[in-house]
Order: sequence, then structure tokens, then C-alpha cells
Amino acid sequence: MNSLNSEILNYLKADNIFEIISAAADELSVETYIVGGYVRDIILKRDLKKDVDIMCVGSGIDLAKAFHKKLKPNITPSKINIYKRFGTAMISHNNFKIEFVGARKESYSKYTRNPNTKPGNFMDDMLRRDFTINTIAIRLNKENFGELVDTFGGVQDISKKIIVTPNEPNKTFSDDPLRMLRAVRFASQLKFNIDEKTKNSIKKNSQRLKILSPERVSDEINKILLTESPSIGFKNLESLNLLEFIIPELIDLKGIEEVEGQTHKDNFYHTLEVLDNISKNTDNLWLRWAALLHDIGKAPTKKFNKKIGWTFHGHEYVGSKMVNKIFKRLKLPLNETLKYVQKIVMMSSRPIIISEDIVTDSAVRRLIYDAKDSIEDLLTLCEADITTKNLKKSIKYQNNFKIVRKKIKDVEERDSIRNFQPPVTGEIIMNHFKIKPCKEIGIIKEKIKNAILDGEINNDFDEAFKLMLKIGKSMGLKK
Repeated sequence: MNSLNSEILNYLKADNIFEIISAAADELSVETYIVGGYVRDIILKRDLKKDVDIMCVGSGIDLAKAFHKKLKPNITPSKINIYKRFGTAMISHNNFKIEFVGARKESYSKYTRNPNTKPGNFMDDMLRRDFTINTIAIRLNKENFGELVDTFGGVQDISKKIIVTPNEPNKTFSDDPLRMLRAVRFASQLKFNIDEKTKNSIKKNSQRLKILSPERVSDEINKILLTESPSIGFKNLESLNLLEFIIPELIDLKGIEEVEGQTHKDNFYHTLEVLDNISKNTDNLWLRWAALLHDIGKAPTKKFNKKIGWTFHGHEYVGSKMVNKIFKRLKLPLNETLKYVQKIVMMSSRPIIISEDIVTDSAVRRLIYDAKDSIEDLLTLCEADITTKNLKKSIKYQNNFKIVRKKIKDVEERDSIRNFQPPVTGEIIMNHFKIKPCKEIGIIKEKIKNAILDGEINNDFDEAFKLMLKIGKSMGLKK
């Protein structure tokens, strides 16, 4: 512990901000501590974020004001936001975001996770925290500056890589069911295990998730998705009976059915493997969502055909519709973000189909045209979808996608399909045939577009104009 205290002092003295807080605390004669994730991450030697929680046994707002006053002579500007309703204050300074709060005691009702609070002492504040790894504090008063306070053995639990509650777990999770999702998220972020007693309590209280707002739930799911290996989190969500209250459609993918000796793969675990694969290549949250939901339509479309075995015809289309329902339920963005995820899910098999056949220019043009700026993300998902354990097959599929990528590059450079606009506009058609806006214009433009995409004519004005004349003539249009 002495060596740890020494390391902590080095962290604190690396920036004088903590000594300024210390001076402000001593002026007000209030016990003051750094608490929460910042302390945990110092001990874990993780890259420290600049979010710091300061707790004092007294008024957090008064301490924030005293600290802010001491910053004024400094050249670097700082900003203070006071939230009287919550008894907290936030100060932004030197890229730090520092939240000040007074120690408090909490009590909960059965129907909400929002507690009734009143001022408390140090122990009251520690007992209200979710896990022992988040109950470690660092003293900031000058007399014992930098001293570690570890009332519940959080340092030992960090060394054991275990998630456990400081309080009786049933009370912890019943009071605030969001803590169940936080347990899963911390296990996924830190690659820790959840204590067995804690696991059993989560299972027992899982239905308490129903009182949470969708926004709170989706925020935790997003954080799990952004971890290095999201499958850790989703396996825990499923085994702890939490996933059924969040995305039950994923659970429907679980299991292997056998009919007449023919089986299909477990699409739940396949999905998690794809999710981990794609997470090695992208931090794009919404592409990770697309990976999570890319096979979501397989459960409702699953059928057994005696001649060819198990089929999932149209699962991409069905899945894209299901994405809409899931996003609405979890209050996820419903604008361009939803359309993006739906598009990736809808097109998730297209590059695979191309890669398994002769890669024709027309098929590639169609793919580029339909995917547009999402083409790279679509290919990244399809490559992540290679989960076969057969090394020969895996190498073959990977090589096929290299061919597809090269073909896309060549076709795009030659034909500029991604930002494709038909060379012949509606205005040109109207002027030539002396007609007003009508359905015939759309038909002509569509036929020209298809002819270019299918390679029947080049993406060239003269060739497109000739085709326009031919189509117009067949429709009875005259100059």
C-alpha cells in the first residue's frame, strides 16, 4: 500500500489542480476526497480521462466556488456550472471536468431509481456506491494529502479482477437496477469477472430493469458495444437474464435445431463473434450496432427445406425492419443513424454473394450505387462475418473479398458510381421532347440509370442521350 500511496502522490503532483482543491478544502475546513472512476483507473494504471469526482463532507457547491476563486489569477480560463437542485457543481479547467458534490445518504422507493437524498458522512457516501472498485477514495486535505482510503477492500478486488457490491447486493440492485447494467459494463470494459453472489442477485432482480428509462439502458449498451471485446458484455447480459428485457430478439437467435440430421449454426454466438471481429477494425458505434443486428431477422425467417436444409430467405429485409422497432424501443437516434444501420443490415449479404461468384462489373456497380458512402463499412462487416474455423475456407473467403475490394476500386475510379448522377437530366428530357413534368421522365431516367449500371452503355452523355432518343421513340414521344 505504501508503494501505491507513493504512485498516487506522483499522479496528484503532476498537475497542481489537486493542490489547489486541497487549499480550498482546508480554508473551508471540510474533509475532501477524490472518489470514483478516477481513483480506480489510477490503481489500474489505465489512461486517465480528465473527468474527476470530488466529494466533501459538507457543501460541494461551496467547495467548488472556493476552488474556482483560487483559479481566477491563472491565465487558463475556467468555467463553473452550479446545479443547486442536485447540490453539485461542475468546473471545466485545463481539459479537466471536475464535479464537486457533498457526501450524502440515499433512500429509494420501489418504483423509481431516483433516490431521496440528505447530507451524510464519508461512510454514508461510500455505502451508496455501486461496487467496491468504485469505493476507493484519495484524501485531499493537506494533513493527509494523497492518502488512500479503502474501506471495502476495493484495491484487493481490483487485484482479483472481480466486481462485487459494498452493500448487500439485493439491496444494491433493487434500489438502483441500472447498477446491474453497470456491473456488466465494468466487467466488459475491465475484463473482470462478476462475483457469484453478485451474479445470483442480478438474476433475481433482473426484472427491475423495467423501471429504467430506455435512454439509461441504451447508454449502457452503447458503452458495452464500444469495449474492446463486446461479446463479454453480451454473454453476461444473456446469462444474467438481462438481455430479454433489452433486446429479446437476440435471444431468439440462440440455439441449434436439428431436423433429419441437418443443423444450423448458433446465430447468437455467431453474431457475438462477428461483433468482436468488427470491433478490431472500427470504433464506429453504429457500425458495431449493425454487426450486432445483422442477423436479427434469421429467427423469424428460419425454415427447413428437405432438399437444401435450413434457410433464412429474406432475413436481411426482415432484419432491417426489426432494427427500426429496436431503435424506437431503446430511444436510439431515429434520423440518418437509423437509416445507416438499416442499410448495412439490409445489404449485409450482398458483397458475400458477389464474392462467391464471378465478380462482374455490373454487380459491383449495383453494389456501389446502392451502398454509396457506406460501401467501406459494408465490406468491413462482411469481412468480420467470416467466422468459419476451417482455415482453407477462411483464406478462400478473405481472398475473395480482396478481389471484390479491388474490383470496387477499379469500377469506382472508372465510372464514379458512388456519386452517380444520370448524364441526361429531367430538364434535358423535357426540353427535347417538349413535355411537362410527367411519369415518362422518371421512366426514361430509370432506364438510362439501369443501362449504365448493367454496363450496356458507358456513363457518358452522348451514349445516354442516344438511349434517351430510343426510349422516347418507343414511348411515342416526339421532338
